[in-house]
Amino acid sequence: MRHMTIQELKASSFNVLKHLGIADWVAESAWRRRRLLILAFHGIALNDEHQWSPGLYISLAQFERRLALLKATSCNVLPLGEALERLYRGSLPRRAVALTFDDGYYDFLAGAWPLLRAYGYPATVYLTTARVEHNLPNVGLFASYALWRARNQLLCGDGIYGLHGTYALAAPRERERVVRQINDGLLNSIDPTKDAVVEALVRRLGLDYDALFQKRVLTLLRPEEVARLAREGVDFQLHTHLHLTPPDVNDFISDVLRNRDLIESFTGKRPQHFCYPSGNYRTDYLSALRQQGIVSATTCDPGMATRTSHPLLLPRFIDTSNVSDAVFEGWLTGVAPCLPRRTRRGGYPVSN
Repeated sequence: MRHMTIQELKASSFNVLKHLGIADWVAESAWRRRRLLILAFHGIALNDEHQWSPGLYISLAQFERRLALLKATSCNVLPLGEALERLYRGSLPRRAVALTFDDGYYDFLAGAWPLLRAYGYPATVYLTTARVEHNLPNVGLFASYALWRARNQLLCGDGIYGLHGTYALAAPRERERVVRQINDGLLNSIDPTKDAVVEALVRRLGLDYDALFQKRVLTLLRPEEVARLAREGVDFQLHTHLHLTPPDVNDFISDVLRNRDLIESFTGKRPQHFCYPSGNYRTDYLSALRQQGIVSATTCDPGMATRTSHPLLLPRFIDTSNVSDAVFEGWLTGVAPCLPRRTRRGGYPVSN
């Protein structure tokens, strides 16, 4: 007899609560009206990215179902800045939601934005800027994706920086080991060597690097695309330049300020809201961010924001392919946060 998974149990519980009318009661309650649900998306798959990494990506079809549920459940989708002002002022509308997207990948422009415009929903993109002008695929993620695409192969690593011998790519741990060995040998900075190593890996695997490059797989938006989206109403906010959270607070703030200057140069607007890369934060960041005029900062910790939430430690719900429509709706109504869950999600495994 097959046991139900945690996700199946949650979905079943939400469906029962919905059938009993409890979900609607919670959604219309004063308790829910005092809470803001900040939704977070990492990537909208243009091809098979959601199959490679369901914890990071959702399919375009699933994303459209999410927007349809927002509409069907009569959620009020607000711009992030307005939503936070109204949260702390105590004037949120019923079923208040804000939509955020991390990193600023090209798939936001190609997949998410057309649907958001069709539904009339505002969105915030937390943009990491190092690879906006240096517009090549994210090294760690692109290597991981390529290895997954070639998972039925044996990889001879000889001649590829950091690799030695043969790797059986059918095993996820072996693919992770390849990425780790490559990353361990390269600097955490914008270095053309990194891109050359990953290109060599992709070609060694027999994949069409040029075709993947043309499709902008795992590639950030370009400066002109950021400017265009900003003119069309997309709200671009801070996510650091290098997508790192160094232990030295001065290094951290220096990177945030570089991120801010670049976003302002692309959009003509100075961003004042921040998202911690991979959800990682340190308590000594808070006063430093406040000194720089940062109004809010979001985490990857699951929950709904209230007036008592620290404005620089705001919780979000991270949507993934592993979240059923029933669980997603449970978060919209406010039922899901009332049930047992993890209090800290951790971060995305993302490197430049």
